[in-house]
Amino acid sequence: MVTRLGTVLTADPARVLARLFVPGHELVGATESRATGVLARIAALEEREVRSTLHDVLARYRGRHRDLRSTLTAHYEAIAHRVPDGDGLTEERRTLIGAWFTHEYSVEAAALFNPSIVPHPDQSGLQDGDVRFVMSLRAVGEGHLSSVEFRTGVLGTSDELSLDDPGPHVESGRSSEAVLDRALFAAVLTEDGSDAESTSFLLGSLPARFGGAELEGAIGALARQRVTRHGGGRIAERARRIARCNYSVEFSPQSTIGERVLWPRGPSEARGMEDARFVRVVSDDGSAIYRATYTAFDGDHVAPQLIETSDFRLFRMSQLAGPAAKNKGMALFPRTVGGRHIALSRWDRENNAIATSADGLSWGDPRTLQAPTRTWELTQTGNCGSPVETDRGWLVLTHGVGPMREYAIGALLLDLEEPSRVIGALREPLMRPRDDERDGYVPNVVYSCGALRHGDRLLLPYGASDASVRFAVVDLPLLLDQLAADGPPITPRHGR
Repeated sequence: MVTRLGTVLTADPARVLARLFVPGHELVGATESRATGVLARIAALEEREVRSTLHDVLARYRGRHRDLRSTLTAHYEAIAHRVPDGDGLTEERRTLIGAWFTHEYSVEAAALFNPSIVPHPDQSGLQDGDVRFVMSLRAVGEGHLSSVEFRTGVLGTSDELSLDDPGPHVESGRSSEAVLDRALFAAVLTEDGSDAESTSFLLGSLPARFGGAELEGAIGALARQRVTRHGGGRIAERARRIARCNYSVEFSPQSTIGERVLWPRGPSEARGMEDARFVRVVSDDGSAIYRATYTAFDGDHVAPQLIETSDFRLFRMSQLAGPAAKNKGMALFPRTVGGRHIALSRWDRENNAIATSADGLSWGDPRTLQAPTRTWELTQTGNCGSPVETDRGWLVLTHGVGPMREYAIGALLLDLEEPSRVIGALREPLMRPRDDERDGYVPNVVYSCGALRHGDRLLLPYGASDASVRFAVVDLPLLLDQLAADGPPITPRHGR
């Protein structure tokens, strides 16, 4: 059923972002900046040294970044409040100060793995039977910090796979605050159930759609009632944090999709954006958009959040709410079923579950689809991306963890009209790590965040031991036949 292809994608440490660098803040948890001393030493440089040093920096680093001078200027502006008499500095000295407060961050220095794959928005200029795709990747750099990258390529009619050159630069785009939806904001804000009275007052002061200015106005109104609303300060702090978790990122039109990196920006993802599961979602009116759930990690907690884009140049990140929107491994269906949004959930970290939503943002109580029963999945089960629609049911690729913490890939088949009903489950894994796939950042793992159907084939990119991304083609009719033959999963027996 499975044909492994020869294409292998490995991490490239030369893919670097020019990031803001504050001396003294490079260690996790550090709070004391050494900016004052650095700025004093730069201020003591003669103009001749300033010009020659800046010339050297631009000569050595310009080719590694698109519009490096603008980046250095932006980083100067970010710390300009610490610069004495900044208005009197020459443009060269301001730009050079920006260089001292910049460092290169290799986004793939540690690992590159856990891909998902969707049809590219542009399918023009292809041979008959070919499909162009966009693939997301989890990239890990210094400090085990994860971001989301992309690659593009083409799958041919005879399983020929070609990956495009991603381009010479890496960009993290420009962020802006999002327009917030009051219903979703309320669902997230009220999840901990604290100080319901103050929360209700704040929400009552907000319009249905609002931005930062309207939120600060509502917080100000709440603060004026602090004599009778003692929990208002905590509610205000939580509200601001939620607002910062929702934002948009736009990339330069000169950049390729492969040069774009979704970099952690919100407080909920401060320690990483992990395992994006992209899917092309078709609405009831026939319009399509790309959505992905990803794991936001703040250093203490994990939660699924949402990415939306129509062109892979403008992205919107937002939080999700509800009992099913917990933990890792949430994956969206590509369309509604019975007028409801559907998602796979691993809210309890052990079982594959399913949940529904009226708006695709607030998710209700999950219902277990599959519990660990086979020897190769007894530790836990989970999904390997969004379900794939077939005429015989919803195909769900799964992962299971067995002895020696070995990850294998399995599959479920769900009823098309009633996806909470499992009609088939593989008894044996579809894929296990081969000998040449067992060594890496995390050994003995094959894992995917999503596959692409193309006719009777399933293109399955997968991470091999978090050390590389590899590709397989699955014969879809054979897999569906095997799922039908294996039948529904075993019901766990308790009390033994």
